[in-house]
Amino acid sequence: MKSYQKLTTTQPAACRVEEEGAAPIPSGRGKLAPCWVGSGLLVAAVLLSTITVWVLRQVSGGWLGPILPPKCLLVPESHRFDCYPERRVVVTQELCESRGCCFIQSPPLAEGKQGVPWCFYPSDFPSYTLESLNQTALGMVGLLARREKAYYPRDIEKLRLDVEFETDTRLHIKITDAANPRYEVPLDVPHVMKRAENPIYSLNFSWDPFGVLLQRKATGTVLLNTTVAPLIFADQFLQISTSLPSKFLYGLGEHRGSFLHSLDWNTLTLWARDVSPTESFNLYGAHPFYLLMEEGGDAHGVFLLNSNAMEVALQPAPGLTWRSIGGVLDFYIFLGPDPNMVIQQYQQVIGFPAMPPLWALGFHLCRWGYGSSNDTWQTVRAMRNYQIPQDGQWNDIDYMDGYRDFTLDSQKFASLPSLVEDLHKHGQRYVMILDPGISSTSPHGSYWPFDEGLRRGLFLNTTQGRPLIGQVWPGYTAFADFSNPDTHQWWLENLQHFYAHVPFDGLWIDMNEPSNFMDGSEDGCPPGELDSPPYTPAVLGDSLSAKTVCASAKQKASVHYNLHNLYGLMEAKATASALIQIRGKRPFVISRSTFPSQGRYSGHWLGDNRSQWKDMYYSIPGLLSFSLFGIPLVGADICGFSGSTSEELCTRWMQLGAFYPFARNHNTQNEKAQDPTVFSPAARTAMKDVLLTRYSLLPFLYTLFHRAHLQGDTVARPLFFEFPGDVATWELDRQFLWGRSLLVTPVLEPGVDSVTGYLPQGTWYDFYTGSSVNSSGEMLKMSAPLEHLNLHIREGSILPTQKPGTTTEVTRGNPLHLIVALSSHGTAWGDLFWDDGESLDTFEQGNYSYVVFNVTQNIFTSSVLHASTEATKVTIGTLSIFGVQKPPSKVLLNGQEKPFSYLDNQVLTVSDLGISLHQGFSLQWL
Repeated sequence: MKSYQKLTTTQPAACRVEEEGAAPIPSGRGKLAPCWVGSGLLVAAVLLSTITVWVLRQVSGGWLGPILPPKCLLVPESHRFDCYPERRVVVTQELCESRGCCFIQSPPLAEGKQGVPWCFYPSDFPSYTLESLNQTALGMVGLLARREKAYYPRDIEKLRLDVEFETDTRLHIKITDAANPRYEVPLDVPHVMKRAENPIYSLNFSWDPFGVLLQRKATGTVLLNTTVAPLIFADQFLQISTSLPSKFLYGLGEHRGSFLHSLDWNTLTLWARDVSPTESFNLYGAHPFYLLMEEGGDAHGVFLLNSNAMEVALQPAPGLTWRSIGGVLDFYIFLGPDPNMVIQQYQQVIGFPAMPPLWALGFHLCRWGYGSSNDTWQTVRAMRNYQIPQDGQWNDIDYMDGYRDFTLDSQKFASLPSLVEDLHKHGQRYVMILDPGISSTSPHGSYWPFDEGLRRGLFLNTTQGRPLIGQVWPGYTAFADFSNPDTHQWWLENLQHFYAHVPFDGLWIDMNEPSNFMDGSEDGCPPGELDSPPYTPAVLGDSLSAKTVCASAKQKASVHYNLHNLYGLMEAKATASALIQIRGKRPFVISRSTFPSQGRYSGHWLGDNRSQWKDMYYSIPGLLSFSLFGIPLVGADICGFSGSTSEELCTRWMQLGAFYPFARNHNTQNEKAQDPTVFSPAARTAMKDVLLTRYSLLPFLYTLFHRAHLQGDTVARPLFFEFPGDVATWELDRQFLWGRSLLVTPVLEPGVDSVTGYLPQGTWYDFYTGSSVNSSGEMLKMSAPLEHLNLHIREGSILPTQKPGTTTEVTRGNPLHLIVALSSHGTAWGDLFWDDGESLDTFEQGNYSYVVFNVTQNIFTSSVLHASTEATKVTIGTLSIFGVQKPPSKVLLNGQEKPFSYLDNQVLTVSDLGISLHQGFSLQWL
C-alpha cells in the first residue's frame, strides 16, 4: 500500500499523480511511484524521532507508552488526522489499534478543549484505489475500489467518481456508490452542456491510494490534496480530508465565533438546532461551504452539497476533514480568483437571493410580551410621535390564541385588524410569527389546521405511520412536512384564511430546525441506526434527536435523517410562495433555520441573542458569514433579545444595527421595553439620528440588493473582499463595508468615547462632513461620543442618498442627494437601481430604471441606461463632491452656470438641481 503524502504549495505535483489533459488517460494505467524521502534522511529521521520519544518517555514517567513504529513517529502532530473522532469515549491504545491506527497520548487539555488526536492514521492505512479513469464530454468518470474494509459498518466497496469541468472557474467532483442509488440533496443546480475550455485550475489524481490534487494554474498553489488521509465511504460514515494552502478560512455555518475560523483543532458541527447562540455549539442553520484566502490574495471556495448531519474538523497543518453520516460526497470548487467572484460563483450554483421589497430595508420593531394589540399600537404611536423612522411592526407568539398558528387571541388582540389597517394608512407594514408545530390537542372539528393536515396526511410520521407528536409552545404538536408539495397548498390555505382577518405583509418563521421541547417525540425514538447511527457527529446533546424530532421520522421526500437540515429551507419556500399568491407582491420572509439556496426565499436573523456587549460584537461575524452564504438580508436582534439592556448598550447597538442589512429591534417577555421611545432624550435622539442616516442611504442599499439579486454581490462585506492584497484586513471582523464604498466602524465596548478602526490604504472621507483622511493602511483612533457612529466613504465612489422620511414610502418620494468621493486621480463611479419597490420581477420584466454616475476631469455625468415611469417621480436635488482640491471659479449644469458652495475641507456642493432622475445630465466645475 502506498503512503499518504503531505504536499506543500511549492512541491511539484508530478509525484504519484495523473495530470488531466486533452488526451484520454488509459484505464488502469499510469500509476507513479511515490516521492520517497532519500533513504539516508529517512533513517536519520527515524532514529532521531525514536530517541526523542524514548527520552520523553523517561522524563514523563512513560506516559507515551511503548515505542511506536516509524510510520507513526514520522507524522508531525499538526498532520495527525483523527482516526477515532467519537466524543464521550476515552480513546485507549487498544481501541485505537483495533482500527489499525497509531496511538500517541498527548497531555490532557482543559475541559471542552480539543487537541492533537491520540489516535491517528498511519501512512499506510487502507483506502480506495482508482481502478479506471475515462474521459467524458464534460470531464471524467472513474471507478474506485476498496480492497480492505474500514472500521464502520457497511463499507461501500465500489465508488463512482464523476468529474465535470463546468466552467473555467468551477469544478464539480462527485463520489457516490457505484452500484446503488443513495440519497442526494433535492436542490436545483445548474447542468452545463459543454466542458470548460480554459480552466484556471489543473486537476491531478493519485491512483493508489486514491486522492485528488487540485492546483491553481497561475500560481501553482495546491488548493486540495486529499492524499493526506484515507477516504472512507460507508453507508453512514463518509469522510475525506484535505490539506489547505493557508490558515485563513471562513464560512461553515451556522456558528458563533470570530469571522476567521481557528484551525487549532477546531470541530464545527452542522445540524440545525434551537439553542441561544453560544460558542462551539451547532446552531440554527447548516452551511457546508468555506472560503479560503491564499497567500498572495487569491481566494477559492468549496461547497459540499450534503444535508446530513456533519462535522468539519480543522487542524493546524493546515488541514480539514469533512465527516457526514449520509448522502454522497458532492463537491463544487470555485476558483475566484478574488473573494467577491468566489461568492458570485457559489451563488451561480445555489441560486441568487431574491430582491426584497424596499420596505423590508426599513426599521422593524418587535417584542415578545407586548401583551395586547393596543399595547403594540401604543408603541407605534410613540414612534410616530417622536418622528422616529419605522416601517415594520411585528408581533411574536402572544398574538395567538393558546400559541396556536393561524389563530388570534380574541381578548387581548381583538383590535389587531384595526392596528394593521392603521399601519397601512401610514405607509407601514405588519409582520407576524409562525411556527411549524401545529397543535394536536384541540377537540376534533375545532382547529382546522390540524384536522385538515391530518386528513391529508401532511405531518411528519413515526416509523409506525402515525403523526409524530412533540411539544412546542401550544403544547403537544404535530410537525408539517414541507417536503410534501401538498403541504405547501395546505399552508397557503391556512394563510389565506388568516389574511382575510389580518392582512399581514410579511412572515417570520421561527422554531423551524424543527425545534421540539422534547427529545424526539412523546414516545421517544425507536431503536435503530437512524436515531442511533454508528457515528454521531459532535452535536449539542450528543443525540440527533436532542430538542428536535426523531431522525427516523418519515417525510414525503425521505427520512428526517436526511432532510433535517432542509426543514427551514422547505418551509421558507412554501411561505414565500404563499405570500406571492396572497399579495401578488415580493414576499418578505425571515427564517431562523437556513440551508444553501435559502436566500432565494428568505432572509435570516441571528437568533435569540443576549443583551450583552459580546453579543453585539458577534453579530458582525454572523452577518458577514451569511453574506458568504448567499443570504444578504440578515441581522441580529438589536439591543439583544434576552436579558435586560442598558441605555448605553442599546444606543451603541442601534447605531450598529442601523447598518445591518435587516434591521430589527426585538426583545423578550418580562424584560423592560427597549424600543427607542423609552430611553432618555439624548439616547432617543441618537437612535433617531442613526435611523435617519440609514433611511438617507436607502437608494444605495437598495441598489446593493439589486446587485446581489442580479449577480450575487455581497451587501454587508468584509474588508478583505475589497482589499484582498492587504493581509491586515483578513482577520478584521469589528468593522464591515456596505458594498465597496461605505465603511462602518461601530463602538463595541462600554464606557468609551473613541474607537480604533482600520482604514485600508487610500483616501477615506467622513460621511457626515466630507473631510478626508489619507491612510497608508493603518489602525486609526476615531472620536466616537455616544451620539456618533463613524462612517467613511471610500475614494472613487458615488453614493446615491435621499432626504430621509419616517417610512420608506415617504423617503422614496424625496429628492436625491448624490455624494461623490473623488479618488486621488479625480475620478469616481456609482450607480442607482430604481423601481416601484414592491412589484415582482421588475428587473426581469424591464420595469425599472438604472442610472450610472461617473466623474472624470472635473465633469460629473449621469447616464440613464434604462428608464421606467417610476424615475419620473423623483428628482435629484443636491450634488456634493468631496475632495475638490481647489475652489472652483464656476459650476456649469448642462452648460448653464449654477450657484455653488465650497468649504475649506474641499467639499463642493450644488443644491436645487431639480433634475428628474430619468434625465441624464452633466455638471462641470472649472
